[in-house]
Amino acid sequence: MPVRLFLSSGDLVADRRFDFARDLQLKGDLVAAADLLLQATELAPGFASAWFTLGEIRERLGERDAAIAAFRKAQETDPADRHGAGLRLMLLGAGRLSAMPQAYVRALFDQYAPKFETALVDDLGYRGPALLFKAVLAARAAARKPAFFRRAIDLGCGTGLAAAAFEKNVDRFIGIDLSPRMIEKARSTGLYAELEVDDMLQGLRSKPEASAELILAADAMVYVADLAPVLAEARRVLVSGGVLAFTTETHDGEGVIIGGGLRYAHGADYVRESVEAAGLNLSQLEERSARNEDSAPVPGLVVVATKP
Repeated sequence: MPVRLFLSSGDLVADRRFDFARDLQLKGDLVAAADLLLQATELAPGFASAWFTLGEIRERLGERDAAIAAFRKAQETDPADRHGAGLRLMLLGAGRLSAMPQAYVRALFDQYAPKFETALVDDLGYRGPALLFKAVLAARAAARKPAFFRRAIDLGCGTGLAAAAFEKNVDRFIGIDLSPRMIEKARSTGLYAELEVDDMLQGLRSKPEASAELILAADAMVYVADLAPVLAEARRVLVSGGVLAFTTETHDGEGVIIGGGLRYAHGADYVRESVEAAGLNLSQLEERSARNEDSAPVPGLVVVATKP
């Protein structure tokens, strides 16, 4: 996992209290750690990292109301919400489902970048790109069309794993990712003609109409609560007959939820309805897990859709 985000309070004593508290937290002495974090916040009331860590500890101690209060303070003291306190509030049922803070996603993956592929592929058995490649080949075969694309867009491209899977089937790749450090890693692969630091929706909005034959989003829609805007832009950017393929996590209920891994899970019916509402034709929607978590497959979907 990535190195833990730390935002200094600007007070040396408060920062030291935080360090001592983290040591105690890692050793399992949560009560003592919480006490030190309270001391740190008394010294520096705007210490977002201390408030966030205190929220985590309160939650582990079963003190839900206190955890909620601490996460709210973390969000208040860092409006960009780089720690993702709002997500923790959603998970606790204390905040409405909303978009993931861009600053949180950027910070998460900037930290994750140096060991992203090792952690995702080796530790979590990540197989999203391979699943998408197989699904796209099957969809094109069923439509009796070649599985070669002149222009493709890789949304949430990360270090380039999806582009590597499709390398022989795509002439020109554009990669879009919110994390500058991920983009640096992707650039080193030589797989992309263009790379952009942007979120998926804004990246698509900057593209001309009917300018891509293929749009991929491997393990990227899990960071998008409302699929509708992205799907609508994908339809606009695709040529007639163009393909959109993505993976997402799912759950047995309806609509969208925030999962324990702080990623969104989209119900199958929600995905189906969203694809159809965007004016795309659903070619494939299959239950397939793109990664493991706690040594078990995470329920997921592989989705392929085409523009009429």
